[in-house]
Amino acid sequence: MATPSVQDGIDQAGSAINLLWKPGVSPWSVPVVAPEYAGWSAEQEAWRSGVALFDLSYHMFDTRIEGPDATRLLSDVSANNYEKFAVDQAKQFIPVANDGNIIVDGILLREAEDAYTLSGVPAAQNWVKYWGAEGGYDVAFDTDPDSSVRKDRDPELFRYQVQGPLAMEVVARAFGGPLPEIKFFHSQPVVLAGKHIRALRHGMAGQAGYEFIGRYEDHQAVKDALLAAGAPSGIEQVGGLAYFTNGIESGWIPTPTPAIYTDPALEDYRRSLSLFSYEGQKPLNGSFFSEDIEDYYLSPWELGYGRSVSFDHDFIGRDALLAAKSEVHRSRVTLVLNRDDVDRVFGGGLDFRLSYGRYRIEAKGELAGMTFWTATIGPLGTILALSVIEDAFAEPGSEVEVVWGEHPGAGTAADADLGFPRIRATVQPSPFDSFARTQYRANTAVA
Repeated sequence: MATPSVQDGIDQAGSAINLLWKPGVSPWSVPVVAPEYAGWSAEQEAWRSGVALFDLSYHMFDTRIEGPDATRLLSDVSANNYEKFAVDQAKQFIPVANDGNIIVDGILLREAEDAYTLSGVPAAQNWVKYWGAEGGYDVAFDTDPDSSVRKDRDPELFRYQVQGPLAMEVVARAFGGPLPEIKFFHSQPVVLAGKHIRALRHGMAGQAGYEFIGRYEDHQAVKDALLAAGAPSGIEQVGGLAYFTNGIESGWIPTPTPAIYTDPALEDYRRSLSLFSYEGQKPLNGSFFSEDIEDYYLSPWELGYGRSVSFDHDFIGRDALLAAKSEVHRSRVTLVLNRDDVDRVFGGGLDFRLSYGRYRIEAKGELAGMTFWTATIGPLGTILALSVIEDAFAEPGSEVEVVWGEHPGAGTAADADLGFPRIRATVQPSPFDSFARTQYRANTAVA
């Protein structure tokens, strides 16, 4: 019996939104990594004022793309510039659908002239592999899924990030001196604990740092060396709970809804995807409900990815993406939730909370936008919500309200008064972290 496809699921459910809407769903958790070490709030504080070690070895898909047509394929399916893409450089990968809306981003590392590794949420990797096969490109793929899917073996690669104000002193101690200066999002081969690894200049947590990548069989030796070097600086290991909050301050929306569910031209693509894939199972929930799945789509412009977009080549969705540039009316912002309202709605205290729910944002009695990623930030004493809102309400300092509740889905009006509590919030920039907002932007190469 054939495995049902995403299109089969849509047909059976009656619509894409019926397939994906799952009120009250729990947020996805990091496999393998412990939820907490020193405690989620202490771990959040470590990357703000000290130094933190993140283990990213288990929660991402990796697809290696290799062959004479690797660069041509990637150029044909993404908005990135490949003329200015050096070996050992990484970029945020930006594929869009025919309508110019994003599929899902990822991190693309160029390892050789004709070899790349694309890491992150699998939707972008599925997109590349499909068009690689459909277009007859001379290219091979090798995908290593995350550890929630891969149950029978270890991952092929380990990844450790060392981040925080004290990160550079820890790195210098580990290597017996500072590493040679390299640009942000560029990498170089290094040796640590006798193991040959890659050092990627990174800064996901809002501070300077490195990501170290190598063969998984070397992971324990490298981890031990980093922890030993970090001990005099008070290094903290980051658990799964805290890890999934650092992007909120850095301004990265990790799970936009792929823009694939309605375009008739993508029916074959939907039939190529298993119903049990990311695209078939990634749930939607919250108080923002629409019968039209396209209301959940986002463009790279709204996500703040404009600096990484290049129109110097043809690619799927190019014309629509170019046209959308002049029509953008929403912006990515950070909402700082009112602490009194947080205590009232959640019962007092500051327990850890995390949600990828799409919650309604209202201003002056009208719909203003939706949240995408909401979490407790212990060192700030409140909750932040990474959101997209109408430009009329996006000015820092503007007051809005977040409607907190779970819309039941089809059969209930999208704007029905369900008695959900409102949480007052103040609009602030995104990235919220000032270092990420200024230094990332200054140091990231365009496209």
